[in-house]
Amino acid sequence: MLYYSTRGDDKRLTSGAAIFKGIADDGGLYVPENFPDISNELPRLCKLDYRELADEILRLYLTDYTADELTESINRAYDDKFDTADIAPLTEKAGYYFLELFHGKTLAFKDMALSLLPGLMKIAALKQDMNKDLVVLTATSGDTGKAALEGFAGTEDIDIVVFFPLEGVSEIQKLQMQTQEGGNTHVIGVYGNFDDAQTGVKRIFGEGIPGVHISSANSINIGRLLPQIVYYVYAYAQMVNKYGLKLYDPVNFTVPTGNFGNILAGYYAKRMGLPINKLICASNDNKVLYDFLQTHEYDKNRKLITSASPSMDILVSSNLERLLFHMSGSLQTKEYMNQLSELGVYKFVGATDGFAAEYANQDECFEGIRELYELSGYIIDTHTAVAYRAYQKYRNNSGDNTPNIILSTASPFKFPESVCASIDSKHSGLDAFESVKELQRLSGGYLPEQIASLEHKEKRHMAVCKPEDMKNAILEALSNSR
Repeated sequence: MLYYSTRGDDKRLTSGAAIFKGIADDGGLYVPENFPDISNELPRLCKLDYRELADEILRLYLTDYTADELTESINRAYDDKFDTADIAPLTEKAGYYFLELFHGKTLAFKDMALSLLPGLMKIAALKQDMNKDLVVLTATSGDTGKAALEGFAGTEDIDIVVFFPLEGVSEIQKLQMQTQEGGNTHVIGVYGNFDDAQTGVKRIFGEGIPGVHISSANSINIGRLLPQIVYYVYAYAQMVNKYGLKLYDPVNFTVPTGNFGNILAGYYAKRMGLPINKLICASNDNKVLYDFLQTHEYDKNRKLITSASPSMDILVSSNLERLLFHMSGSLQTKEYMNQLSELGVYKFVGATDGFAAEYANQDECFEGIRELYELSGYIIDTHTAVAYRAYQKYRNNSGDNTPNIILSTASPFKFPESVCASIDSKHSGLDAFESVKELQRLSGGYLPEQIASLEHKEKRHMAVCKPEDMKNAILEALSNSR
């Protein structure tokens, strides 16, 4: 299996080389040459545990990794860092199915891929003829940053630099990053929003840094995207094994998404033969993806709204480029990306069959948290609540009663102020750790250790910069650690 750019560069790379490089020379994203067909293998795949399934799926894409390299990397990734042997359990509450993707070390779905990517990148780096320092560069809207830091912390010969919008993440997310340990980890706040940070990272990729090879832990890296396919297949298997779905009957997935990577992994699973009827794209008030899927016009020329679901506060959804490529080819995709860069808008000429879209505003998100808690005692975070409300709208508007799985992308403990205030307005005004204590009470005494220890950890990363100064901030951070 070889990989090439969405923008027309015909150079084919192995999976390891594509993971190591991160982004193509022409600015495009790497995509696989084809999609393996697993449809005939579903009866067997549905009997596997998560690690076994990951091995089966990823060996189809990571063909230049040896069987031992891949198996060892997977076993190290999905070990006791996860607090359940199921890794990604599917649970039913009040008639809704939730795929819990927050049982990893940082309590967010980004752990599903970022527990594995460092091992894959380390192996890939050893196979490259390189005489430069390797730096993993990442912009985060909240969860990617901590998951990437945790994944790469202590990794020999690899530094990781994470940029985050100073006012665009929750207090818990910010503290998770600022207290990160590891001499090879660097966290820098950016005066601006996530799009400012992401644009700055892409600019640095294009310009380069002398003596440094830059790669990415964002979902623009194909090594981030491919592991996410696994949990779609695993969710389907659980619907069959635990909840009586007939094998080969279709399901829907409702996915809260901002950068389009999570839902794109579902599209890849569908292209591989997983029986998916609809992928329902759930947006918050920043509904640029909803508008695109409704009108086929992508328009980033709007004000970014800061919301209680910050990981979705994005106006430039990088992974949508891959979908454009798969639906229209490289020449048209390059033109769309040029129009987006120059004008901030483009009109897609083609079909988006297999996708649906809904959005939930802030009040609807909060209402969803309260409603589900009152119905079942189940507590969801703000991003999952957007998907919950969006799915209800989709079902009511479409009449589609296909069994649906909502991707639950983060623990409610990452957004305690909003969650507690949603459940009962008397909790409004509590700070982050007062809200954590209240959320612990509402959860019957449960408190993740990662959150319990956070309040008293030392803040180690307090650097800040303007978007235009991001490259200098990287150089300063690297010079201070070497």
